[in-house]
Amino acid sequence: MTPKSPTSRQVTYLKALANRTGQTFTYPKTSVQASREIRRLKSSRASSASELAMERFDLAAENAAREANCDATIRPDEIAGWGGNAHWSQGS
Repeated sequence: MTPKSPTSRQVTYLKALANRTGQTFTYPKTSVQASREIRRLKSSRASSASELAMERFDLAAENAAREANCDATIRPDEIAGWGGNAHWSQGS
């Protein structure tokens, strides 16, 4: 007997519950797994609007910092010197 796939209503409800609680969920492969995740998320406390806003802000700030600071990796052999005397060891 092949397990039943989750219904579209279950998946939609899971997304709504995850958004309400500020949590994520593993996409269910079966209807039974979906029901289990729904029960888990229903038992969780709903996040307040301010908590959700802070999490979104923190995530946005973190992503912006990663983009700004991770444009290129500098290897130790590319820099000579220390502190104010540091310079590129290879000419460009």
